[in-house]
Amino acid sequence: MSYNFNSVIDRHGTNCIKTDLAVIRGKPADVLSLWVADMDFPTSPAILEALHNKVDHGIFGYSCLDDDFFSALKNWMQTEHDFSPERRELVTTPGVVFGISCAIKAFTQEGDSVIIQTPVYYPFKNMIELNNRKLVTSSLYEKEGKYYINFEDFEKKIIENNVKLFILCSPHNPVSRVWTREELQKLSDICLRNNVIVFSDEIHNDFVYGPNKHIVFSNLSPEAAENSIVSMSVSKTFNLAGLQFSTNFIKNPVLRNKFRIEKDKTGYDEPSLMGLTAALAAYKNGKPWLLDLHKHLKENIDFVRNFLAEKLPSVRLIEPEGTFLLWLDFSKLGLSDSEIDDIIVNKAKVWLDRGTMFGPEGEYYQRINVATPRPVLEEALNRIEGAFKEIKHV
Repeated sequence: MSYNFNSVIDRHGTNCIKTDLAVIRGKPADVLSLWVADMDFPTSPAILEALHNKVDHGIFGYSCLDDDFFSALKNWMQTEHDFSPERRELVTTPGVVFGISCAIKAFTQEGDSVIIQTPVYYPFKNMIELNNRKLVTSSLYEKEGKYYINFEDFEKKIIENNVKLFILCSPHNPVSRVWTREELQKLSDICLRNNVIVFSDEIHNDFVYGPNKHIVFSNLSPEAAENSIVSMSVSKTFNLAGLQFSTNFIKNPVLRNKFRIEKDKTGYDEPSLMGLTAALAAYKNGKPWLLDLHKHLKENIDFVRNFLAEKLPSVRLIEPEGTFLLWLDFSKLGLSDSEIDDIIVNKAKVWLDRGTMFGPEGEYYQRINVATPRPVLEEALNRIEGAFKEIKHV
């Protein structure tokens, strides 16, 4: 069975952050939205069927995980990621960012330092600062269109700031890196010798391209497993973010207990019934849909690459190794970051994520979400080309 990812569905008026917050966020009412990381097509029919069946049942009481769910979850992790967690290691949360906040409170005290690698998913910074911890950043560096880790700077910052927790983004959003085993092992070694706990956000783990392979952080070594929290979710893979369900795997019982205590303090107890239902259906029957989605995403990435080469050669694509979020470099246009953003938003009327949201290293960059029908993507790129051509900067 093949699925149609090119049918355009109007999301306006559906309580959709991507479209319905445009004016509130200072964007034109008719802006074309390719920013926040959800998809513009329906989820797998197998998931929809399971949700419909749950609705037809008509009872939406407190929910719990059972053996059927964990068996499906473990089978997915083993098949897709060579990862074999035990049931006792699993702690659910309504989202990965919720889990990050729990980890910050569980493993650090107010005023303690937490390190991230910028440019990176901006809620990392928000959770650190909102929980009254000290933000420490170690910049990734770009060389010939690919981002790398500055290991020397990373360890130096850890030592200088007595860092207690590292929030890792793997695969990395927004620069679309899929970290190698060797890179992850170096990070793990640094954290182990400096007593830094690792929270590994692996929400994009099912989107990896070419020869790249996602490595689950706790698969690196027994020591890495004992020193980490690995967080995953079907929310990105199957476009289920609104159902509020994610999985955290914590092998170390001491870390797991501390994490659970902080989770319990929030009053969150049973998982979302519809989130649980959708996740079970995804793990059991979602693979055919996901394979077709991969094909669509690769075709959209190819389309962007070819469009830029032909019509916007001054805009550089950072070649993606994973995720469905592309990192575009507008620096060669000779415009300021503010001018670039203003042209894209107010002249082209396209809403992307401005690169500086992810850290100062994102100056002159924009992040575009290509998990959308081709006609929408093509319209957005045409608008951007037209706007820059109008001011003679392409």
